[in-house]
Amino acid sequence: MNVNVQELIEELRDLDPRDPGRWPLAVRAGAVGLTFVLLLLILVYLIVWNSVRPQLLQRERQEQSLRQEFVIKHSVAANLNIYRRQLVDLRRSFGALLRQLPGKTQVPSLLEDISDTATAAGLKQKLFEPGKESKKEFYAVLPIKMQLTGGYHQFGEFVSDIAALSRIVTLHDIQIKPVAKGAYDQLSLTLTAKTYRYLTANEMAARRASKHKFARPPHRGPG
Repeated sequence: MNVNVQELIEELRDLDPRDPGRWPLAVRAGAVGLTFVLLLLILVYLIVWNSVRPQLLQRERQEQSLRQEFVIKHSVAANLNIYRRQLVDLRRSFGALLRQLPGKTQVPSLLEDISDTATAAGLKQKLFEPGKESKKEFYAVLPIKMQLTGGYHQFGEFVSDIAALSRIVTLHDIQIKPVAKGAYDQLSLTLTAKTYRYLTANEMAARRASKHKFARPPHRGPG
């Protein structure tokens, strides 16, 4: 069947949009079909697209999260050798610090070294009193109350020699005052020296067991 396109265009131009009832049957059928297709597309958008869109947005967020995770992991992988060298350096530094902490059996000799350091500086010891040891995560702290008499230069020499010890000793609560009124060359130095030692494996195990014991909630029976 041959269709004259020009005649069809002329017929469409002559159609009255306000009176579709007088349109040719083929045009009315085409208009109905076109309307159906448009309604179907709108229905698909409202039902299918709106139901799929939240999932699509969720997938986009997951994609962004995975991209960020990939960037972080790629950076870590690229610098893995650097991190390994830093870990080795940290372990070496920690080992060096740990070696500065005496063991339990070495504490008496460390106390003797502190006392000898004061004597070597020319100071007179009025008080040398070790206190009660307190235990931390992997080390213990032993405070020592000291009262020394001497001059400024002797105090400076004592502090310098304490800092030069192979073991860690820190000085706290330092007070300096004249022994007597007007006696500027004879001073009294009161302080607390703290020594540190590392805990043995058994001590750390006992400390962890003690912490877990106190962390348990009290048992409550029925009723």
